[in-house]
Amino acid sequence: MVGRLSNQKGLDLVDYVIADIMRQDVQLVVLGMGEGRYFNLFSWAEGEYKGRVAARFTMDHALAHQIYAGTDIFLMPSQFEPCGLSQMIAMRYGTVPIVRETGGLRDTVLSYNEETGDGNGFSFFNYNAHDMLHTIERAVDFYKNRPEIWHRLQMRGMKGDYSWTHSANEYIKLYEQLFHPAPESEPQQEEENPVVVDIEA
Repeated sequence: MVGRLSNQKGLDLVDYVIADIMRQDVQLVVLGMGEGRYFNLFSWAEGEYKGRVAARFTMDHALAHQIYAGTDIFLMPSQFEPCGLSQMIAMRYGTVPIVRETGGLRDTVLSYNEETGDGNGFSFFNYNAHDMLHTIERAVDFYKNRPEIWHRLQMRGMKGDYSWTHSANEYIKLYEQLFHPAPESEPQQEEENPVVVDIEA
């Protein structure tokens, strides 16, 4: 996790189920500054899960990019997120995101669908700690047991285009549809006296 340590970033959800998260045989890396309660939470976690939790309470862009590049999963369970940059940076490095479906997170991260094969990460809708935990468990299961799918998600994330050029082209397409709509086909008129053919066997 990289970002501001606050409720807005969904850290109260992490606080509620951190013991359950650590039962997943994972390591947790946190970088950021913010509210004292989360300083206390992750300081406690470093002592409780020695060698498995690392927290740095600073703004360090170089370290942030090392974390984006060196981790397998990026957790961003925001309560609200108008745009969000961290999930896009993580995907560029091939780190698979877990996000809550809100704002820009919902626009950029599509949860993996086993039926269709679509998706570039994992997500949950309700602002609920156990929904987040279930999604983490699902992602960890894919990481450990479905490496071919995991690799596919990584590649999709790295190839994603979230640039203004892409957005501008989508706006251009929309305006072109508004000002130059496709011609509607004329409805076929029914014949006044249709011919009826009776075929006997």
